[in-house]
Amino acid sequence: MTFNELLDYLLHSSKYDIADGDRDHTLNAALDGSHKNPVAGHILAQLYQNSQIASPGDALERVQAVKALGPVRLHYMKDDAPVEGFRMVEDIVHKIDGAYNDEALRQKS
Repeated sequence: MTFNELLDYLLHSSKYDIADGDRDHTLNAALDGSHKNPVAGHILAQLYQNSQIASPGDALERVQAVKALGPVRLHYMKDDAPVEGFRMVEDIVHKIDGAYNDEALRQKS
């Protein structure tokens, strides 16, 4: 799965409104800090930047995606961090699992 495919999945399946326009605009807004939801923008930017890929079209393994969110999870676990941020990160981690589970099932069919 590519980062773009994962992001599409997240944008359509998260219980939170993490989109800021289409997929490309959402990622660009997250990266430049102009995302309409600063928490969602921070999480998505960190997911991309920490995943160690060169472009959004690059393949991204499940372990890379979950590992990329490790520092973000810790950030939102702090006492002074917004609770909504922690909930959003947890939802995204669960959705990442769902995306890769769905992909594995499609490949078996």
